[in-house]
Amino acid sequence: MGPTLVNFVTLLDIGCWAVCFWWMHRISQRQNIVLEALQEQAHSIEELSREEREILKELHPTVQKIDENVDKVKESTEA
Repeated sequence: MGPTLVNFVTLLDIGCWAVCFWWMHRISQRQNIVLEALQEQAHSIEELSREEREILKELHPTVQKIDENVDKVKESTEA
């Protein structure tokens, strides 16, 4: 192999590495965007879950009282 061919292969090799590095960098950026979106979504779900728990804590005694009242009405209508 002549020096010209060796230089060409070397330059081609450097070019391939540059393209590969650029490609991987783009993939990494896209993955970061997706991960950030997933983290935001998880945070939103956590907030909704907390709010739901608070609502259920407030409603639980009320639901229990309604059940008791329904049972009383049921007993009085059966008698």
